[in-house]
Amino acid sequence: MTSSEAPPFHALVTGATGGIGRATCLAVLHEAQARGQSVRLSVAASRPGAALDELVGTLRSQGAEVRGLHGDLADPEACQRLAGQAVEHGEGRLDLLVSNAGMGRPGPLKALALDQWELLFQVNVRATWLLAQASHAALANARGSVVAIASMAGLHPHPGSGAYSTSKAALLMLCRQMAQEWAADGIRVNTISPGMVRTPLTEATYRHEEVAARRKAMVPLGRIGTGDDIARAVAYLGGPGAGYVTGSNLLVDGGFCDHLLATLPGLPPKPAEGN
Repeated sequence: MTSSEAPPFHALVTGATGGIGRATCLAVLHEAQARGQSVRLSVAASRPGAALDELVGTLRSQGAEVRGLHGDLADPEACQRLAGQAVEHGEGRLDLLVSNAGMGRPGPLKALALDQWELLFQVNVRATWLLAQASHAALANARGSVVAIASMAGLHPHPGSGAYSTSKAALLMLCRQMAQEWAADGIRVNTISPGMVRTPLTEATYRHEEVAARRKAMVPLGRIGTGDDIARAVAYLGGPGAGYVTGSNLLVDGGFCDHLLATLPGLPPKPAEGN
């Protein structure tokens, strides 16, 4: 089969209109085009509207075949419907499922309402499983992959975010489990754990100059991450360059999580001899 006869590279991206999701759509598009492939994208948001319409228009203007989708990922039927619509758009093939949509609800565990706990697990964990399960045949047909966006909070407890941290930890194990069970079908499954990232969702935090400066000072690479940083990692894990990578979690945090011991206070340096 020549490159002109090869089927388009098809990706389904959830949470597509947010900072990381939008950047991911563009990164996946550009990486596939750089490989000489045509591109088909199924981009999903929680609701229809101007943001989804604008994204679809932008992606089409850059050469992709695009279908805009929407649905509440806390609803199992919506997950099934979204996956089915994407598989239909891909004519039975799906090269990449990017499970990016997620949510957080801060609150201490001692006072957390049961419905809030369940909602976070529905969106942050169950939706990834349902989307991947409903897409399994199409992923296997393309020998495709799943990339789920987890969080550094799934690796380290974050006081005040007990349900979020726990749900992201569960997502990490879910994807490791899928990687083992689906490897024989040629499907790779990996996760990305972002660190501190500046997106429209977190913009209010980083507009506070003191908070932004303190956070930046805690990152060994000396800056806060961007949606593009995460998107490039998604494009790598979802592309042929990561063809032997499955069951892995890529921590994209500028070195922040491994910086803990460097923050421990120590004795001041001894004065040089002769002073």
